[in-house]
Amino acid sequence: MRTDARRNVESLLEAAKTVFGTAGVDAPAKQITDLAGVGVGTLYRHFPQRADLIKAVIEREIDACADAAPALAGELPPGDALARWLDRLAELIATKRGFAAALHSGDPAYAGLPGYLLEKLAPALGSLLDAATAAGEIQAGVTPRDLLYAVAKLGAPLPGEEPGYGRRMVALLVGGLRRD
Repeated sequence: MRTDARRNVESLLEAAKTVFGTAGVDAPAKQITDLAGVGVGTLYRHFPQRADLIKAVIEREIDACADAAPALAGELPPGDALARWLDRLAELIATKRGFAAALHSGDPAYAGLPGYLLEKLAPALGSLLDAATAAGEIQAGVTPRDLLYAVAKLGAPLPGEEPGYGRRMVALLVGGLRRD
């Protein structure tokens, strides 16, 4: 991909992330392209269907979350790195208005996302869990898959729920993992 095309895709993904976070996944394409500083044709050249754009935004966010694990592990004690990473994951889940409905719409474009999420996030979480367990900061026996599902359930926003509620529930879960 040419440099300018790659830059346009990055601008579109960042703009879509912002717009989806405030207006939901059904926001007008023009709102996304205006924020990205590109034309609507550029959007549809790279993302012919809305599902393609939604999927790309989700994958990008999953990648960023996975990439944050080693950085946090290098900066913080193991238990704190785990807690901060889980908070980041909960924030990702809570701030994506309309993603859950889109993902459960039956659109085949999203069929691979659960596997992609596990493939990317389970190893990142596993390394944080292993370090926190080895340091004696959390109890043993928690699997990355179990914790990913728990955070997804707790962090998903419910209609009418106050902002930040899911993240507070995830913080309670993390508190329960810690050894006294």
